[in-house]
Parts: sequence; structure tokens; C-alpha cells
Amino acid sequence: MVTPVADADARTVTRDAFRALMGSHPSGVAVITTADERGTPHGFTCTALCSVSLDPPQLLVCANTSGSTLPVLAARGAFVVNLLHGEGRRAAEAFAGPAADRFRTVPWRPAPATGLPALAEDAHALAECRVSRLVPAGDHTVVIGEVLRTETPDPAPGAAPLLYGRRRYATWPG
Repeated sequence: MVTPVADADARTVTRDAFRALMGSHPSGVAVITTADERGTPHGFTCTALCSVSLDPPQLLVCANTSGSTLPVLAARGAFVVNLLHGEGRRAAEAFAGPAADRFRTVPWRPAPATGLPALAEDAHALAECRVSRLVPAGDHTVVIGEVLRTETPDPAPGAAPLLYGRRRYATWPG
């Protein structure tokens, strides 16, 4: 028999303890990009990303609700997932914190299907997505995107996926 957990018991984990737990599990690193109605690019570093469905192809990313990119992404209704390779650490760091000149320091080009920023020099794969659904979840919003187009070129030297865990970057071995 399963004993239900009381509400008070479920809230004893601190932010720091939860951050330490999740930080101990390495994740792939992506930069999520979009643009506003004037074409000004916006983006953020994301490690909360996963596939949702094969038919139709969908993925999800989690965006900080207080971040500056989420309202732009929601209004635009589209975004690009840039899956970073080992040489893309500078892009991960540039998009991880507040910075007005992120797109001046990281090279980008318009993605073919959406025209949104693609970090082709720092990414080993790209997915252009249309927003299917936004789901509030605590201090983040789960953004479900239908994948419109992917780009997975042949791996080049340094193209091993970039990982982040235990407060440091690493690349996938092999």
C-alpha cells in the first residue's frame, strides 16, 4: 500500500538542495533563439530539453518565466534549438547570463525555414520549431514546439556534444 505524502512533507527541499541535485546530473547544452517583430535576436542557454513525440515531431524546452526571451518567443510563436558542440562553450556562457550584446559576440545566420537566428558555428545540430503549447510550471514555462526542420550535418572535429554538470562543461567522449 502506498502512503500519500503530506503537502508539508513535499516542500522541505530547498532551492539550493534541488539545484545541487539537478546539477549533479549532466545534461546536453542548447541555446534557444528567436527574434522579435523588428528582427532583433533573443536567446538563452538551456539544459532542460527533451523529445516529446515522434508523430508529430515535438520537443520541449523549459524557459525561465522572468527571462527576457520567453515573451519574445511566445509572441513570435517560433524558435530554434541550437544543440551545442564542444567548441560551443563560449556561446553557452554568452547566453547563460544577462548580456545585451550576445549576438555580437557569437556568430549566427538566419535559419532556412523560419529566418530565426541559428548558431551554426557553435551547434552540431539545429531544430526549427513552431510553438505548440506553453505550460506554466513554477518559475519556468514549458515550451512545447513542433519541429519544422532539422539540420544534422556530418560530425566535424570538435563536434562532440557539449555537456554541463557539476558546475562545469565537458564533451561527450568518443
